[in-house]
Amino acid sequence: MASKAASSCRLVFCLLISAAVLRPGLGWYTVNSAYGDTIVMPCRLSVPQNLMFGKWKYEKPDGSPVFIAFRSSTKKSVQYDDVPEYKDRLNLSENYTLSISNAKISDEKRFVCMLVTEDNVFEAPTVVKVFKQPSKPEIVSKAPFLETEQLKKLGECVSKDSYPDGNITWYRNGKVLQPLEGAVVIIFKKQMDPVTQLYIMTSSLEYKTTKADIQMPFTCSVTYYGPSGQKTVYSEQAVFDIYYPTEQVTIQVLPSKNAIKEGDNITLKCLGNGNPPPEEFLFYLPGQPEGIRSSNTYTLADVRRNATGDYKCSLIDKKSMIASTAITVHYLDLSLNPSGEVTKQIGDALPVSCTISASRNATVVWMKDNIRLRSSPSFSSLHYQDAGNYVCETALQEVEGLKKRESLTLIVEGKPQIKMTKKTDPSGLSKTIICHVEGFPKPAIQWTITGSGSVINQTEESPYINGRYYSKIIISPEENVTLTCTAENQLERTVNSLNVSANENKEKVNDQAKLIVGIVVGLLLAALVAGVVYWLYMKKSKTASKHVNKDLGNLEENKKLEENNHKTEA
Repeated sequence: MASKAASSCRLVFCLLISAAVLRPGLGWYTVNSAYGDTIVMPCRLSVPQNLMFGKWKYEKPDGSPVFIAFRSSTKKSVQYDDVPEYKDRLNLSENYTLSISNAKISDEKRFVCMLVTEDNVFEAPTVVKVFKQPSKPEIVSKAPFLETEQLKKLGECVSKDSYPDGNITWYRNGKVLQPLEGAVVIIFKKQMDPVTQLYIMTSSLEYKTTKADIQMPFTCSVTYYGPSGQKTVYSEQAVFDIYYPTEQVTIQVLPSKNAIKEGDNITLKCLGNGNPPPEEFLFYLPGQPEGIRSSNTYTLADVRRNATGDYKCSLIDKKSMIASTAITVHYLDLSLNPSGEVTKQIGDALPVSCTISASRNATVVWMKDNIRLRSSPSFSSLHYQDAGNYVCETALQEVEGLKKRESLTLIVEGKPQIKMTKKTDPSGLSKTIICHVEGFPKPAIQWTITGSGSVINQTEESPYINGRYYSKIIISPEENVTLTCTAENQLERTVNSLNVSANENKEKVNDQAKLIVGIVVGLLLAALVAGVVYWLYMKKSKTASKHVNKDLGNLEENKKLEENNHKTEA
């Protein structure tokens, strides 16, 4: 019995060794797996009824087998061979499907599933392919700047941890860059990590840039193969600073050259259109043939009108590249004659002139006591109302802040002038005497009365306007009186008198008394006539009443006689 078993074992071993010779298995089968995933390899063989056990092996590069897993068909037990690289990574299911966890690049082998009966061995080979997606490509070692018309290394595109290795492509503004002698040089290299067996791919780009590359994005991509086919991953965009020489120079004036006025500070700014822009320039001032070396700005302080002219700037190493601008320093002069405080006498003539000198046409405005005048003042004969504060103001509308003004304070003086008027009250009982005064400074008014009479009001005065005002008193004289008005200021004392008669007042009073007496007499006569008429009326009324009563008695007697006659006849 033991001899028979030994013979069987020797037979199985021989069958395992020469299985491929005794019976070819199924055709090639490939399993694709992602790096780090679990590799699942079905056996792909139908399990025979007399199966003794199943076994998995892989083949070394020299073709020798390495057994890694065994499963008995009867005991349902699984045994894993002592292969260090597959320790704790294998799992053999009941249907003889082999799973390998945490797929590695070293798992890329030819595995064989073997089902063994007493008289035969069945094989199904499986080829494992492991893929590792590379990292997102990144542009490194980027040039800080590129210079036009110079072939210079732009940077390197790096993609790591790829399996199998991929291919790197460069793009300018989304279009593929192809190698071009003297303009585009691409060098690709790859390196495998001996431990992980993953690839690092690097592609360097040398590029001859032009001004057309300003703000143009550069990118790169890596194309690789994965379990599901070919894929491409793109890097982030990179924009490079392009250096190019200055081709044109411009000059600026700060503030705006249309608004420069005397006293301003002027800043000249010179600019070159190169990158990087020039840092120093030569500035040329009007009338100065030699340039002044400075940074890109040059300042002139407190400019005067003689600073008007052409200003220029140029490159230091290329003086023929020059820019110029014309600057006008605006000015405005005003002369008022006379000005300040001027005192004149009424009736005097006063010529006034406001002279303007400016860099361009200026507007002129006259004001008197903050009220705008329609025209400039002219005084051939001064009046009190001409006095006031006059201002001549001028401005350049195009230049902000350029204004000038001068003032004239005109004082018109005059000796007091008096005019007296008289007005009688309609009742005739009083008279109003008015003293009209004209003069400057304001004269003081004083009243004096010669004669008897009562003064009703002697302090009423009007407002003082344009050198004029009046004072009035109301008087009821009992006799002829003389009223004197005195007006006095710093220049002179003036006196005027007015005689007021009392007769007119008495005659009017007598006339009024007569009128009252006449009215009273008339009223008494009217009352007397009315009384006589009433008496006659009452007397006549009584006589008529008696006649009426007598007639009524006669009628009654006649009536009784007729009644007696009728009785007799009966």
